[in-house]
Amino acid sequence: MLTHTAGEDGGAGCPCCQPTVLAAEQRITREMSRRGMLAGTASAVAGLGLASAVEAAVASLPIVFTNFKLFDGKSSGLRSGLNLLIEGGRIKDVAGGATGAPGGAKMIDCGGHVLMPGLIDAHWHTMFAGLALTELMKSDIDHIVRAASAQAERTLMRGFTTDRDLGGPAFPLKKAIDAGQTVGPRIYPSGAMITTTGGHGDMRPVTDFPRNPAGPLSNVERSGGAAIADSADEVRLRVREQFVFGASQIKLVAGGGVSSPRTTLDMLTFTVPELHAGVQAAADRNTYAAVHAYPSAAIRRAIEAGTRCIEHGHLMDDATAKLMADKGVWLSTQPFVVEDDAEPLTGQSHINFLQVIAGTGKLYALAKKYGIKTAFGSDMLFSPRIAERQGMMLTHLKRWYGNADILKMATSVNAELLALSGPRNPYPGRLGVIENGAYADLLVVADDPLKDIDLLAAPDKNLLLIMKSGKIHKDIRAAK
Repeated sequence: MLTHTAGEDGGAGCPCCQPTVLAAEQRITREMSRRGMLAGTASAVAGLGLASAVEAAVASLPIVFTNFKLFDGKSSGLRSGLNLLIEGGRIKDVAGGATGAPGGAKMIDCGGHVLMPGLIDAHWHTMFAGLALTELMKSDIDHIVRAASAQAERTLMRGFTTDRDLGGPAFPLKKAIDAGQTVGPRIYPSGAMITTTGGHGDMRPVTDFPRNPAGPLSNVERSGGAAIADSADEVRLRVREQFVFGASQIKLVAGGGVSSPRTTLDMLTFTVPELHAGVQAAADRNTYAAVHAYPSAAIRRAIEAGTRCIEHGHLMDDATAKLMADKGVWLSTQPFVVEDDAEPLTGQSHINFLQVIAGTGKLYALAKKYGIKTAFGSDMLFSPRIAERQGMMLTHLKRWYGNADILKMATSVNAELLALSGPRNPYPGRLGVIENGAYADLLVVADDPLKDIDLLAAPDKNLLLIMKSGKIHKDIRAAK
């Protein structure tokens, strides 16, 4: 969300709310509102021109990988003595022995390195992950889209071939990536996060209050970052709107959040009937609504409303963790462990983030204790420096999990969560695994991540080859 507002103290809450930043963001938002965020984004994306029609096409020639040790996304060890055949952007065959290569096939000798599936980030913000505030102060919509496109390419170069987007107008950029007009990961878009007046994501200035439900949309809503709803009927409307744009799943906000300085993490927003309206509207489209919730009370409301996935959950208690496990509800969360995992924060945002960090250890302990289905996400926002820590965030998990479980979480387990979108799944092939018929999203790693997960924190050096849909986007094998 590109529009922020000062706290009750006039702006001391967080750097986003300083008067100079607010003035710049209001100018940018006016431009977005004039053109329409989605229309403006589509226009800017169309002008990127970063890939030719030839580059956009899936590689027509077969590719054969040889001489590798395989982590397939599901096993806890490596296999050797295999060849891997890629055709039409999919894995056609994983076979042992010296199988014959099709005529004209491109041969890739992995030099004995580890071959593994591309990584998946289950909580990402495509449009807002890598735009510094200083740049935001002077940017128009075209530059914002170009910055998001550049960050999408860097995300892919970090080895993340798929992202689930949990808030923001990412639809046109997703389409451009899918069409080969620009480079980036697969995107499962949620569209605008749906929140209440005063909830996380409600960044309206106080001049927009009191809200008139029959009045025009606020700037923050027109930007596509958030949608305000204060009744069950409004929740249904806002959910249905996101499906018009092409959402694969929905994000509902049940309480406060770190980047919203006027909220606290213990607060509650949507009632059970309101949450149920959103969950049911998503179910009517044969997909699901993920619910942003930190404290147990918010999580329990979301579960009572029928949600299949909780985002965050860092203030969860033991009884609520057991309830999640008993109901088969997913936990999609982030291993925030140090203040360097976010840009410097002040005021209530800083207090909120310290509470998240303090709750991280207990959260993962509860997830393991009760066997909760747990997905990995990084939730990086508003900083190219922080976005570069995406792989490092994954390595934080070694405090609670073995390397094999971490790798499985960021590949096949996350892919299971993505598959909850059912018929709304924009990529219905198998992801996160190396097996016959799966998408050819592959990484060649310089050493063995099952022994040293920290390899993934330095992707520039340690990811020797990156492939998405059978297309090679990086290959530095010769340098090793």
